[in-house]
Amino acid sequence: MSVLSIRGATKRYGKVTAVNEVSFDAKPGRILGFLGPNGAGKTSTIRMIADITAPDEGEVLFDGRPVGPWSQKVMGYLPEERGLYRKLKVSSQLLYLAALKGVPRAEAKQKMQYWARRFGMERWLSHKTQELSKGMQQKVQFIAAILPEPRLLILDEPFGGLDPINSELLREIIREFKEAGRTILFASHRMEQVEQLCDDICLIARGKVLVHGGLREVKASYGRNTLLLDFAGDGTFLAPFERAGAIEIKTRSAHRAEMRVRDTTAPRAILEAMLDQAIQVYRYELAEPSLAEIFISEVERS
Repeated sequence: MSVLSIRGATKRYGKVTAVNEVSFDAKPGRILGFLGPNGAGKTSTIRMIADITAPDEGEVLFDGRPVGPWSQKVMGYLPEERGLYRKLKVSSQLLYLAALKGVPRAEAKQKMQYWARRFGMERWLSHKTQELSKGMQQKVQFIAAILPEPRLLILDEPFGGLDPINSELLREIIREFKEAGRTILFASHRMEQVEQLCDDICLIARGKVLVHGGLREVKASYGRNTLLLDFAGDGTFLAPFERAGAIEIKTRSAHRAEMRVRDTTAPRAILEAMLDQAIQVYRYELAEPSLAEIFISEVERS
C-alpha cells in the first residue's frame, strides 16, 4: 500500500505551469528516485508534498488524507539549498527543529548525541553554523531531517558537499531507514546514485511524468541493446560500424566504449571484427541501458 499518493497535482506560478497533472506513488520500505532536468518541476512537487505550498489542482495524500500541518510532523525534509540559521549553535538548532516536530527535549538530546557520534561531529555541536564547512552543514541538515525518525524522508540532492567516506555513511543510514519500513523520496541529478539506492523511479520533464515504475522493470523494458567493451588498442575497429549507422557511440575513452546497437545489427559482428583484428578483449557485455541513457533519451524525446 502506498503511503504517499500524488493525484493529478498541478502548480502554477502566474502564467507558468511548473507541475502539470503529476501522479505517482511512494511505498513504505522502498526508495523512490525522483528525477528530472533543471526546471522540470521537482522542487515544486516536493514543496507540495511537504505542505509548503498547495496544489492549484489535484491532491497530495499521505495515508489517504490530504497533507497538512499534521503530516509535516511525520515527514523529514532535507532541501537542496542550505536552510540553517548561520549564527545559531548546531546543538540549539537541532533541538529547536526537533521541538517543531514534537520530539521531547530529553529524547531529542539523546538522539542528537547518537547521530553526532555516527557522523563524527560531536565537537561541532557547540559551534555556530557559519563556522562549519559545506559538507559539515550538510550533515547537520541531514541529522535535522532524520532525528524525529520520520515515516516519510524527503532527500533533495543529499550528497552535496560530502566526501566519499561521508557519502558512503549517508547511503548506509538511508538503507537503514528503508529496512525500518520508512518511505524515502530521493531527488537527484546523479544517475549512478539513483541506480545504487533506488527501488522505483519517477522521471518528470516540463512538469509532466515521463516514466514511473520499478527501476528493474523500467530498465528491462528498454531491452538489452547496450554494448559495453573493454579492449586493447585505439578502437578504430568501430569506425566502419559507426559510419554504417550500425551503432551509436554513447561514451568512449582509452580502451573502453559504451554504445547502442541498432536493431538491424547483430552484436556478435562487433566481437568477430575484434577477433579478426587480433584485438585483446577484456570485456564484452550486452546489457540494459544505463539510467543516465534512459534519462537523456526520454527528456530529449519530450
